[in-house]
Amino acid sequence: MSSSETTASGPGDDAAGDVFHSTLHSLRVWDSPLPGFDTEAAPAEPVALFREWLVHAARAGQAEPHTMSLATVDGEGRPDVRTLMLHDADARGWHFASHVTSAKGVQLAAHPEAALGFYWPSVGRQVRIRGRVTACGPEESRADLAVRSRGALAAALTGRQSEVLGSVEELVRASAAAWERAGAEPDAPAPTWTRYVLDATEVEFFQGDAARRHIRLRYRRTDLDPATWVHELLWP
Repeated sequence: MSSSETTASGPGDDAAGDVFHSTLHSLRVWDSPLPGFDTEAAPAEPVALFREWLVHAARAGQAEPHTMSLATVDGEGRPDVRTLMLHDADARGWHFASHVTSAKGVQLAAHPEAALGFYWPSVGRQVRIRGRVTACGPEESRADLAVRSRGALAAALTGRQSEVLGSVEELVRASAAAWERAGAEPDAPAPTWTRYVLDATEVEFFQGDAARRHIRLRYRRTDLDPATWVHELLWP
């Protein structure tokens, strides 16, 4: 089929499209009361506010508030994004982990700049973070895995993340073997498992508003004084 040709639509395509669009346009956000955001009372550095917001979201009933989007770029400069789990947030930065051989690991090795995105719809809040990513050493990476569950170890032992999979059955067999080993050897090594830390240069806190008067506060480091955070309000 040439690039100018199109495939014929089946009788159900229009109906499916109608259902999709009617559903999409019926969706609403922030039907419940939202918290306020007093930017004048914000702390001097962003990690303290991030921790406060994550705890608030969890207590408000937000499911999996520790999940986040990680954006990287590949060797051709094409963006890539995926969802993964936050492992910590401290003075060093925002921590996460993966296989160094995975797509994200390869991309970070070549271009160690990344962005994180958190969205907590139950409270209408977002946090956007950009900065440089550093890979931790083997000892810290192994300690990261040691405090997690047997399932996390089994997944790490299964390995081969982002490689082409021949079949679901192949995954089932490899996973079963990894689960068995994780149970028998809770200290089993996973050499490619790596903890990463994103040292932020920019962090934005977004508080949604039902009237669309969203509050955006950006923390930004400057070249003149990287140890000091500049606070800026942004138009929504």
